[in-house]
Amino acid sequence: MAYRIITISREYGSGGRTVGELASKQLGIPLYDKEVVDAMAESCGFSHDFIEEVGEYASVTNSFLFSIAVSSRLEGSVNLMSAADQLYAYQANYIRELAEKGPCIIVGRCADYILRDRDDVLNVFVHADMDFRTKHMAEVYKKPEHAVPKWLKERDNRRKVYYKHYTGRTWSDPHNYDLCLCTSRIGIEHAAKMLTEIYQGG
Repeated sequence: MAYRIITISREYGSGGRTVGELASKQLGIPLYDKEVVDAMAESCGFSHDFIEEVGEYASVTNSFLFSIAVSSRLEGSVNLMSAADQLYAYQANYIRELAEKGPCIIVGRCADYILRDRDDVLNVFVHADMDFRTKHMAEVYKKPEHAVPKWLKERDNRRKVYYKHYTGRTWSDPHNYDLCLCTSRIGIEHAAKMLTEIYQGG
């Protein structure tokens, strides 16, 4: 099988984006993560902050987003959808357009599910143990280590709710992915190398 697209889902703080960035450089193909946010903000009229926060997360602490997360999926006209559902529809169309343009790596945003009907996609899940994630995020965001685990769990839970709502799947289920990489065991650079080799050999 010849792969053209890589999707990366990742636990917060596991280094999944960095794995994608390294693989992108090694393979010479573009990576889309924050770039999706920028393009969506320019084209669909939602604010950059709204897209960055709601485009991949649902929050059970916010009544508006919680109602989105537990409500039935809306069908029909985009105009009848909630703002978050409209954003998902725009985002899904944009991700499909990226996949049509050529080989690339897409981080998060349910891309594995959105591109599920393609046979040229390598779906990857990057994870790590809590100690690794805590140290990584404490270093990146300059947070005290004792406060990081709770923050990481909250971010992961919001991704789980968002993913479940829009896909009907369990976010961390390995059956959803072709490859699972544990960066706390093999390291971020080795994970990127493995991903690159599998992509090239596919």
